[in-house]
This record gives sequence, C-alpha cells and structure tokens, in this order.
Amino acid sequence: MRTISLAALFFMTIAITFAVGRAAGLADPPASSTEHTAAMPTPDMPRYSKSGYDITPLPRAEVERLASALDPEQARILLRKGTEPPFCGNLLDNKKTGFYACRLCDLPLFSSGSKFDSGTGWPSFFQPVDEAHVATISDHTLGMVRTEILCARCDAHLGHVFDDGPRPTGLRFCVNSASLTFIEDGEALPPGARPVAVETAYFAGGCFWGIEDKFQHTPGVIDAVSGYQGGHADTPTYWQVCSGDTGHAESVRVLFDPARITYRDLLERFFSMHDPTQLNRQGPDVGTQYRSAIFTTSDAQRAAAEAYIAELTASSRFKRPIVTRVEPAGPFFEAEEHHQDYNLKNGTSCGVQP
Repeated sequence: MRTISLAALFFMTIAITFAVGRAAGLADPPASSTEHTAAMPTPDMPRYSKSGYDITPLPRAEVERLASALDPEQARILLRKGTEPPFCGNLLDNKKTGFYACRLCDLPLFSSGSKFDSGTGWPSFFQPVDEAHVATISDHTLGMVRTEILCARCDAHLGHVFDDGPRPTGLRFCVNSASLTFIEDGEALPPGARPVAVETAYFAGGCFWGIEDKFQHTPGVIDAVSGYQGGHADTPTYWQVCSGDTGHAESVRVLFDPARITYRDLLERFFSMHDPTQLNRQGPDVGTQYRSAIFTTSDAQRAAAEAYIAELTASSRFKRPIVTRVEPAGPFFEAEEHHQDYNLKNGTSCGVQP
C-alpha cells in the first residue's frame, strides 16, 4: 500500500480545493493578487547570468508575440498564474536526461540531474541550472504566504519554491509541467535556449582595478576580470609583476556579447577611460606593468585596433603621441581573488577617466 507524506497530503488538499473552485466557476487568482510588478526591460544595460545566458527582461511586445503560440491551458498557467491538477502533468514522470526550459522563452531553468520525486504530483527540482534564471516573489493567494517562482527573462509563472527539499539545497521547486519544455540531451537547441556567443578582448591601461570596473559597467559586457599579460613568467603573482621583472602588464579580460556591443565600441570605451599618451605609467602609477596596451585575439581585432589608433592620431584629439602598444594576446593569468571586483568590494575608484 502506498503511503502519502504530509507534504503530499497538504498539496492534495490544495488541489481538491482548487478543483472544487473550478467546478463552482471560480477563476484563477488574478495576477494582481501578488505583490509582483513585472521588471521593466533595460536595453541600455543588458543582464547576463554566470552560465552565459542573456537574461535581459524581454519587452512586452516580444512576450506577447511568444504568448500567441501558447494553447489556452498553457496561457492560463504561464500568463495568469494558474495551476495544473496534481499527477496530471506530462513531465511528472519524465526520466530522460536533459534540461527543462521555460515554455514561453526557452531559457534553461532546471536540469534532469536536480529532478526528484517529491510525491506532491508536480515536477520537483532541488535547484535551478543558474540561480539568476529563476526569479522569486511573495504570493499571498489561497490564504497563505508562499514564494512564487517565475522565469527571470520573460516573467512567465512557473510554480512555487518551498524549503522542504532534499540536500544539498533543502529546496523544492514545485513546477507546472505546462510551464516547461523538456529538451533531451542531443536535441537541437532552439535559439532561446542557447548561451550567448561571447567574444574576448584584452586591455591594459594602468591599474586594472579601474579598467575592470569601467568595463563591468559597460552595456554588452558580460564579465571583466583582472589579470597579468604580456610577460615571460609562467605563474606571475602581483608582487612579481610590481617588481617589473616579469614584463607583464596589469590587463583586463573582457567577455562581451557582439550582438549588443562591437569591438569598435570597446576600443572607443577603452581610449576614453585612460590616457594613452603616458608611457609606462598612468597617473601616479609608474612602471611597465601600467603601460597602455591592447592584446588582440585575431587579425581582425589587430586591424581594428591599429585603424582606430590611426584615426585618433589623425583627429588630434590627444595633444601628445599615442603610445598604446598593439600586440598578440599571449597567456592571461587571473589576478589574485582580492584584486577581482576591487572597486565594488571596497567602494573606491582607481584614477581612470569617467
């Protein structure tokens, strides 16, 4: 005889209440019954997750376009915060290997490796593929306080999260099957389920704290990391680089989304944030490690950098000759952890141009 857990009994009670309400002609709770206000899109400052996905909130027009492909039941659940009956979802007993994406925008949400049988009648997961992909808000419907979960990119309703899940998180993300699309390992990925096709650029312009900080606040830049580049030591440390003996420059690795910002845009930004006419120094920081340099990853980047420097020289924007060196990108060594996000951690700035 199958035993029923307290959690399952609770949710079966809710389901019965839900079914009785539907039979009596009661509608799903309106979207305004929670405290949530949909996040406004910010096209001037895109958002990216650590796993490399563009999670910038979609414009309302795009959400409406995607919603036009939903069937009535999917629309009721994803757009109007409905709930499907327990033990009825088509993904409840799915045992295949792959991941579960948002039904509306295809953003990857949960992996088959985090799926477990909670006995509640809905697909359950103990963690998302990336915390930034799932948004949470407070839900006060049904006479209780719960935590609703939504797709962080399109704001589609997914279900709720509870703190009675298994290790290692202790969480249970309880999700409607209708809110998900399962993509099995080996299947072709729809565009919305693909990570950003990132490109990499490297810039050195004085103290890497300030250069890193400025690039991190540049729309279209996914990440900026401080490090050492252009020298001859195999494993340079900060103090070795400061001695000037290794030949390394304090460099910043910039990961960017070419669909939102071009390499030319990065060059313009770089030359606006430091003085490229100072040789082996930047303000009070003196030494070859503070030289102005662009480390290129391709012939196209090299040509673009050299052309832009020639353009700046011809424009007479700078009163002295530009001394920025353009050279192929050699090995990049990430700086010690306390140098990463230094300005953000310490609330300081490091002498770069605004």
